Amino acid sequence: MPGRSTPARNLRLVIVLVGILVAWTGLGYRLVGVQALDAARWEASGSAQWVREEALPAVRGTIYDRDGIELAVTVDAVTVVADPSLVTRPRLTARLVAPVVGLKRAELVAKLAADSRFAYVARGISADTADHIERLIERHELTGLSFITEPVRTYPAGTLASQVVGFVMSDTEQGLEGLELVLDEHLTGTPGTQVIERDRFGVPIPQGMYTIEPAVQGADVVLTIDREIQYAAERYLTEALETTGAAAGTVVVQHVATGELLAVASAPGFDPNNRTEISPETVRNRAVADVYEPGSTLKVVTIAAALDEGLVTPSSRFDVPDELLIHDKVYTDTGRTGPEEMTLARIVARSSNIGTIAVQQLLGNRLHHQYLERFGLGESTTSGMPGEAPGQLQPVEQWCSTTCGPSTAIGYRVGVTPLQMAAVFATIANGGVWVQPHIVSEIIPSSGERIVTVPVQRSVISEDTARTMQLMLQGVVDSGTGTRAAVDGYTVGGKTGTTEKWMPEEVRYSATARIASFIGFAPVNDPQVVIAVVLDSPHGDVPGSSPNSLGEYPRFEFGGVSAAPVFASVAEATLHQLGVPPDGS
Repeated sequence: MPGRSTPARNLRLVIVLVGILVAWTGLGYRLVGVQALDAARWEASGSAQWVREEALPAVRGTIYDRDGIELAVTVDAVTVVADPSLVTRPRLTARLVAPVVGLKRAELVAKLAADSRFAYVARGISADTADHIERLIERHELTGLSFITEPVRTYPAGTLASQVVGFVMSDTEQGLEGLELVLDEHLTGTPGTQVIERDRFGVPIPQGMYTIEPAVQGADVVLTIDREIQYAAERYLTEALETTGAAAGTVVVQHVATGELLAVASAPGFDPNNRTEISPETVRNRAVADVYEPGSTLKVVTIAAALDEGLVTPSSRFDVPDELLIHDKVYTDTGRTGPEEMTLARIVARSSNIGTIAVQQLLGNRLHHQYLERFGLGESTTSGMPGEAPGQLQPVEQWCSTTCGPSTAIGYRVGVTPLQMAAVFATIANGGVWVQPHIVSEIIPSSGERIVTVPVQRSVISEDTARTMQLMLQGVVDSGTGTRAAVDGYTVGGKTGTTEKWMPEEVRYSATARIASFIGFAPVNDPQVVIAVVLDSPHGDVPGSSPNSLGEYPRFEFGGVSAAPVFASVAEATLHQLGVPPDGS
């Protein structure tokens, strides 16, 4: 009987052996596919699970003032994050943490109860705030909260030069306003990468793959701004808005010989560290974006052109009537009630509209227009600040033959920015040479090379004409309309300006609002700085003032009353900061 079972056992053995052979054949085929034919694909699939390519962010470059003081810098700051799936008591956590980070309790509850694995709780908090939250976590055994370090752009000077420096987007550090925007390509730098092998918990594997391409830090930028002068400009401008009731204003301080902008102040301002309530008006850099009719400050171009062409001298005499009718427009002078013979010097000191028109008629429209262009009007100064307007200067072919020349001579029909007018006076103060105003001193990439700004220069009027203008403008401050611009110990030259404010929405001039300005330089014998002050809509009487000979009380709407004192305060602070000795010392 046992012998009969042998064939059956042999059959079963054969079947088992065949099965094993088939299995090994399949396994071998699979191994060949994995190890040889599809090796690259499976290697890539495995690497994707353990080997990761991670971005290394580049540190944004720092913006400095001329003395190396930080105006914008990126620092490491603490950020509180949550894993909502691990938060066991969202309402308690929100009740304790929300007041500390400035969130509404309901808002934080919604974040902590979300169906996700990640949520920001608070970004860029101080070390003290982080310590407070950490104590709350330990004391109340809160779960799901943790801390990470993130780069945060901060502005150590707060409101100082905020319209110039601008700010970045909080999440990406991309420039949004000011120099942060226009220099974004330089400041941003180049991100790096690291390739690292990690286990399933994200921990780096010893002896695992690791390669790195370091990030390249963004370039640093050095401005021409002097922090102390900028502070003085903003302080006295803000005080002027409070005193005169002006809606807004700007102050520009320019170094005469170099074109460096030592201060560019606009008010009202804002703090780039706290942008919750800013508006387009507070962000606006009025020194380059506001276009206005300059009024009597533009008379210096008319007078300088006539002097440069040899048509007049400071002692040239003019019969100046109390009013002048040209076509359908009547021109008058403030503070005069009768005809008067005036020298050119007196026309400048008294800011006579009618006298200046008489000079313009000697000059003619075409020659007048040429000098306006030479002084840089009608085109951007290319200062390096974003949003700079070119102003408005019509081609001379479009000037009428009646009132266009006379009105332009006294500062109407031409649109300018405060910076353009500062450059006009700097040209006179610099011996007739226009120097490009600029805000960036140099850009320093991480490679160490220095990209230095070299300003454009051009001759506009002769040195003799410039010196004559300097002395006549000194007369404006010594005994003319600009006496409130005087600075103890220093000679000052300058010009007042007052114009009716143009209302573009209504296509007419305001019946009450004025643009008041004063632009000047000091010291007259060796001009170092030009300062332009422009106030939008100052109004009201000067408290405690006395009437003039005509019974008129001084009003803030006039540049000599409201803007000139701001010039005096800023000029004194600037001259002291630069170490300029008083005249005669």
